[in-house]
Amino acid sequence: MTGATGYLGSHLLRLLVEQGANVTCLKRPSSNFSRIADLANLVAWVDVGSFDAQFFFRSNKIDYILHCATDYGRKQVDPIQTIEANLILPLKILHAGVTNSVRGFINTDTILDKGVSNYSLSKKQFLDWLVVYSDRIVGINVALEHFFGPGDDPSKFVTAVIQALLRKVPSIDFTPGYQKRDFIFIDDVSAAFKVIFDNMPSFEKRLYRFEVGTGRPVEIRKFVHLAKRLTGNTTTILNFGAIPYRSNEAMCSKVNIKGLKDLGWSPGFSLEAGLKKTIEHERMMLACDT
Repeated sequence: MTGATGYLGSHLLRLLVEQGANVTCLKRPSSNFSRIADLANLVAWVDVGSFDAQFFFRSNKIDYILHCATDYGRKQVDPIQTIEANLILPLKILHAGVTNSVRGFINTDTILDKGVSNYSLSKKQFLDWLVVYSDRIVGINVALEHFFGPGDDPSKFVTAVIQALLRKVPSIDFTPGYQKRDFIFIDDVSAAFKVIFDNMPSFEKRLYRFEVGTGRPVEIRKFVHLAKRLTGNTTTILNFGAIPYRSNEAMCSKVNIKGLKDLGWSPGFSLEAGLKKTIEHERMMLACDT
């Protein structure tokens, strides 16, 4: 597994450990173990700097690879680091896995179009390679909508907005906010992966594509107004239109969740319910910091 210490990865690692899986995780020297401190001694760890993919897969019986490591490319002019994390690393692991009889590769992808950013482009480039190898391995591509939840990174849109509202900052700048996004709670994302994990033994060698979202996109401005109401904030000014849309802005993000529904999954949290849980956590963390 890659990306086990990240937000999504930590939830999926916890799920795998609870299911009794024997997990080996790839980590970097800078990896932060705070999300999985109670799990760290329950799994094996390999440093990415000394990781020889071919040697590792020859020396260990690995059934499945779960790739969660992601570089979003935020504030980076040079795309090389993003390409290394989102394309080169998983491609090395995929190739070594295929040549050493690993049964399946589960890839976390984004619903974003490849033209949106270096991040989404690198994700789609790896998906092209997963297609190439999919006649020799069970390839699972999981394209994710905007997931959120308690303890997510403050650089993420939902967490940043909630934290600013809880701090009652004077104002927050936004785009006009008429673009629609599908926000899905992290527990529903974990449940979707659990359904995929449970069905892995029945999948054949080919590429399976799953999209994870609620299927109910909402306008950004409606989302922000809901978050403001749920935080009890009555003072912060929401400056919609202060930031222009990106030149390649997607105005409506849509997902097809039929594949997951056919496996027995459906989202269980409403947007309001997920926001309430997230706000409760962030409010508690803010209180601890003051």
